[in-house]
Amino acid sequence: MIETKPRPTLPLLLLGLGLVLIIASTFYIARDYSLQSDFSTVPVQVNFPAPELTLTDTQGVTHSLAEYRGQVVLVNLWATWCPPCKEEMPTLQAFHTKYQEKGFVVIAINDGDPTPDVLQFVKDYELTFPVWLDPTYLATEQAFKTLNLPSSFVIDRNSTVRLMWVGGISIRMLDKHVIPIIRENP
Repeated sequence: MIETKPRPTLPLLLLGLGLVLIIASTFYIARDYSLQSDFSTVPVQVNFPAPELTLTDTQGVTHSLAEYRGQVVLVNLWATWCPPCKEEMPTLQAFHTKYQEKGFVVIAINDGDPTPDVLQFVKDYELTFPVWLDPTYLATEQAFKTLNLPSSFVIDRNSTVRLMWVGGISIRMLDKHVIPIIRENP
């Protein structure tokens, strides 16, 4: 009679089941986290007069923030090489399109990229809001006292800067923080 050793099937089965559960739970947690998380920065509430800022647009026409008094303006400081700037542009465009009839406008101010690069970016992202150029970034840096990209500032209808973002913006944050300002004193 040949004697056979018992196979350790139960320990192997438990080990395999444990690995499957770990992998499945990791996938579930990661999927659940990505669905519920908003990687947008949260704005800081501020209260200071909108700066006097005059720059040229991509066509060489000079504009001033003062021209937009009476509107809600989101000034977005960005660059073509900045990954979070690229990520937020479709969101900013969609929000601008949705609320422009309610007196809202995005003004995107580029941080020193060559004009042909900015024009290509505007075309690639199909931007319809005003895009201004700050070739040295000094005017914008001094006006808003920031060195960070992207940075965004929301100016209310009375020319007061009310919100400041450093980092990318999501639609959820725009809906939560900007819509109430748009609804004030229309």
